[in-house]
Amino acid sequence: MIGVEDAAAYMSVPVRFIRRLVAEKRIRYRKVGKYVRFDIKDLDAFLDEGLCEAVRCG
Repeated sequence: MIGVEDAAAYMSVPVRFIRRLVAEKRIRYRKVGKYVRFDIKDLDAFLDEGLCEAVRCG
């Protein structure tokens, strides 16, 4: 389990973006008291959902 700052570094995005994803409930997270924690596999799943495959033309 990793925190917000580490999740942002792992995904190469700003901390603010991670906090927005949590506020909008667009990514899986766990609350541990007042802290937000992420599992690496949940971050990978979120990244995979946004994957756009390249299309080859003829």
